[in-house]
Amino acid sequence: MYKKLIALTLMLTALAAAAQDEQEFLKPDQAFAISALSEDGKSVAFDWQIADGYYMYRSKFRFISDTPGVELGDPDMPQAETKNDPVFGDVEVYRERVRIAVPLSAVPAGTDTLALRARSQGCADAGICYPPHMQTVLVALNQSDDIPPPVDPKRVEDFAPSGSATAGAETGDAVAAVAAAPATDEPAPNAGGDPLTELAALGQDLGIGIGEDDILSPEQAFQVAAYGTDGSRLQVQWTIADGTYLYQNKVKLSLEADGVQLGSYELPRPDIKKDSIKPDGSIGDVAVYHHMIDLDIPLVRSNTDATTVTLTASYQGCAERGICYPPQKQVFKIDLPAASGATTVAAASVAQPAATATTASTPAGTTQARQSEQDEIASMIAGQSTWVVVGAFFLIGLGLAFTPCVFPMIPILSGIITGHGSSITARKAFMLSLVYVLAMALTYTVAGVFAALAGENLQAMLQNPVAITIFALVFVALAFSMFGFYDLQLPSGLQSKLTEISNKQEGGSLVGAGIMGLLSALIVGPCVAPPLAGALIYIGQTGDAVLGGLALFAMSMGMGAPLIAIGTSAGKLLPRAGAWMDTVKAVFGVVMLGVAIYLLERIISPVAAMLLWGALLVVSAIYMGAISHLPEDASGWRKLWKGVGVAMLIYGTLFFIGAAANGNDTLQPLRGVVLGGVGGGGSAAEQHVTFKRVKTVADLNAALAAARTEHKAVMLDFYADWCIYCKLMEKNTFPDPAVSEAMSKMVLLQADVTDNDDDDRALQQHIGIPAPPAMIFWGPDGAERRHLRLLGFKGPDEFAPHLTEALKQ
Repeated sequence: MYKKLIALTLMLTALAAAAQDEQEFLKPDQAFAISALSEDGKSVAFDWQIADGYYMYRSKFRFISDTPGVELGDPDMPQAETKNDPVFGDVEVYRERVRIAVPLSAVPAGTDTLALRARSQGCADAGICYPPHMQTVLVALNQSDDIPPPVDPKRVEDFAPSGSATAGAETGDAVAAVAAAPATDEPAPNAGGDPLTELAALGQDLGIGIGEDDILSPEQAFQVAAYGTDGSRLQVQWTIADGTYLYQNKVKLSLEADGVQLGSYELPRPDIKKDSIKPDGSIGDVAVYHHMIDLDIPLVRSNTDATTVTLTASYQGCAERGICYPPQKQVFKIDLPAASGATTVAAASVAQPAATATTASTPAGTTQARQSEQDEIASMIAGQSTWVVVGAFFLIGLGLAFTPCVFPMIPILSGIITGHGSSITARKAFMLSLVYVLAMALTYTVAGVFAALAGENLQAMLQNPVAITIFALVFVALAFSMFGFYDLQLPSGLQSKLTEISNKQEGGSLVGAGIMGLLSALIVGPCVAPPLAGALIYIGQTGDAVLGGLALFAMSMGMGAPLIAIGTSAGKLLPRAGAWMDTVKAVFGVVMLGVAIYLLERIISPVAAMLLWGALLVVSAIYMGAISHLPEDASGWRKLWKGVGVAMLIYGTLFFIGAAANGNDTLQPLRGVVLGGVGGGGSAAEQHVTFKRVKTVADLNAALAAARTEHKAVMLDFYADWCIYCKLMEKNTFPDPAVSEAMSKMVLLQADVTDNDDDDRALQQHIGIPAPPAMIFWGPDGAERRHLRLLGFKGPDEFAPHLTEALKQ
C-alpha cells in the first residue's frame, strides 16, 4: 500500500504537468500494443510493440489464466537494458519490442481457446509513468495468430487478490503516473480533466477507496489570507487543514509595487517528516508545516503615498494519506495607506484574493533563509547519515574539550586518580578515566534528550543553592582526605561486594568515578553551545531521540577523549610512593578546594568569592614556605617551590584588596578598581551595560511592542548566575568599546533564569532555547532576526557583527 500511495502521489504532479505541456502522451494500449499466439500448443508468446520514447519495466510483468484448468509456468524473460531511475535507482527495462514466452503447464483436453491476462507497467521518457496496466487476450491454440483481444482499457486493477500482502508491492517504479483513458484511435488530450477528479477515479479503480469527496481541494486544504496591519507591515497566514502539510521550501512570497518592497522576514521553524515524499518525488526527510503559518512582514517603502500592492503567495503541499497537490499561487490586491517616514499611522483594509492560479510547473528553487549556527546543525543532523552525524559530533566534542565548561573536570578526574595512592597503574588510571567519561557522556545524553522531549532542563534544575552547596562540600571532604586528615571509605558491607571492581578508597573506585562523572555532568558543567542546542532542536522537532541522542553521546565522548588521555598519563607519570606522592596529593587537595569555590561562585556574591580565593591562595602559599627562610643549602626545587608560593601570596593578597574595593573579577581582582577610590576607572560594574529585566512572556511582548513603537532594535539576553559563559560574556564581551557602542543603540532586555521557575521555563520554551547563555535579536521593524540567534560564549569580534546586522532596517 505504501508504494501504491507513492505512485498515486506522483501521478498527480504528472497530470498537472501534462495539462500544461504541449506534448501529447499515448494511451497505455497505444504505447504498449500487445499481441499473443501459440504455435505449438505448449506455450504462448506474448509480444509487445513499444512506441518510440517509451519503455516497460522487466520486473512488472505478470501473467494470469482466466481459462479453467489452464495453468501457466514461469515466463522466459529476455535480457533487458539497465536504466537509472531517479527514485528507485538502476532498473531493467525493455524498449521497442519485447517477446515473452510463457509455458502452458496444464491444458485440459478439448481446449481450443485460452483467455489470458498480462499485467505490465511502463513509462515515457518525457517523465511520466503509467499505473500498472492489465491487458486481456484470447489465444487460439495451434494457430498462427491470436484472436483480437477484448480489451477494456478503462479497467486498471491490482494483480494481487484483495487483501493480499503483496498487493501494494507491485507499484512503485514510477516517477509520476497517468490514468488510462478510453481506447480510441486519437491521442490523449493534453489539457482536459481536473487532476483531482482523475486521481479519485483512479484510486477507486485501484481499490484504494479514495473517493472524490475524500480529497480536499487545494483551496480547502490550504486557506491563505493576506492583509495590511498598517502601512508598514503585511500579515500573511496559511491555515493548513488537518491531515495535510506544506513544504517549507515551496513557501514563497513576491510583491509587485512601485516604491514598496518586502522587508526581511523568516519562516518559522518547520517540523521534520522522516522518510516522506519530497517535492521532487524522491524519498527522504523533508521540512514541512502543519496547522498554521503566520508571517508578520515589514515593508520597505520609498513611496510613502497611499498605494495598492500585489502580493503573490506561492506554495505546495500534500495530504498525509499520500496525495500531493500541484504548486499553487494566490494573488492578493492590498491597499496601503500613506506612510509617515519609516512608519505608517493608518490601518489598511483587509485584502481579497484577486486571482487564484494553479500551475503544474515546479517553481524555481527559493533561496533558503539564513539560519543560525544551531539551526544549521539541526538541519545537518536531519540531512546526513547516522555515521556522518556521529563522526561530526565527536570532532565537535573534541573542540569543546578545553572550554570553561569541561576544563574543571580535569582536576576532578586527576584528583580521583591521585586519591588511589601509590598503587595506581596506567591500566587502572585508564579504567577510572573511561568510567568517569562514560558516566559523564551518558548523563549528558539522557539529560539532553529529556530536556528536548519534556522541555525540562535537568541540569538547570540542579543549579540551586542546596545542590551546589552539597556538591561543594563533597569536594571539601575529598580535599581534606588528600591532606591526610582521614580516609574516605565505603561501608564495610558494600566493600565486600565491590572488592573486585572497586578499591576501598573512594577516590579510586570505579563506582566513585562513575558517580563523580554523573555529578560533574549535571552540576559542574551546565553549559550550552551551538552543537548541543542544534541536537536539542532536532530532537524537539522530530522526536527522534535515537539519532539526536547518538549525536549528544558522540559529542560527549569527544569532550571526554582528552580527559581519558590526561587521566591515563597521570597514572603513568605519578610517583609511586614517598614524600613526592604526599606532596602531589596535597596539591590536588588544594585543587579540590578550588573546584569547591568555583561551584560556590554561582550562589555567593563576587566579593565573598574573592575572599575565598584569596584565603586559599594565601594559606597555600604559607604552607609552600612563602614567608619562611630558605636554608643556605636549599636545592633548586626548594627555591622554585618557595618562588611559586611567593607568587601565590601576592596574587592572593590582590584578591583581598579587590574584595575590599568591591571588585567582582575573580581572574583579574584589581580590574576596574582604582586604589584610593578616586579616578575615572570606577568599579567594573559601572562599565557594564544596563539591561531591563523581563520575567514572563507578557513582559517580553510588552517590551517588544514598546521598542517597535520607537523603531528600535532589541536584544534579549538569557542569563543565569550559575551560567559560566554568561559571566564571561559580561566580563569580556559586553564591555568591549565596539560592542557597547552598538548595544547603546538598542533596547536591552535580560531574562534572569537563575531560579529556573515556571515563568523562566515558559519564557525559554516560548523563545525556543534550551539554556543560557542565549542572545535573541529583533530588528527595528519588530521582526526577529532568527539567523542572528547566538547560543554559547561569543567574543567581541564575533558578537559585534550580529549587533550591526540587527540594527539594520
